[in-house]
Amino acid sequence: MTGDLTFDSLAVPLQALRLLAVDFPHLPAPDIDLTRIYPDRLTLCFHNGLHVFEAWREALGVSPDVVTHTVQGGTRLLKASTVYAGAEVHLRGFTDVATDGGAE
Repeated sequence: MTGDLTFDSLAVPLQALRLLAVDFPHLPAPDIDLTRIYPDRLTLCFHNGLHVFEAWREALGVSPDVVTHTVQGGTRLLKASTVYAGAEVHLRGFTDVATDGGAE
């Protein structure tokens, strides 16, 4: 049960976050999501352009073939996942469809 977890239960994604900061200090800062519901998951969200999502995807060695694309309302969403330092790392890139010209 997630209610019984301790802060130590988040050690894996926190360690991954620490290593990301050391390994990729030059990349743009993401919005970061940690949750005790998924204690091995670290989610990095990018709202300042899909080029930022792509920079992180490339840095983490995530193949473009595993990126999924959806449009929710007027928002384009790219998703990809990988394992880094033992944590599930989920990348999420958001942009306004009107801003990116609606390119597929």
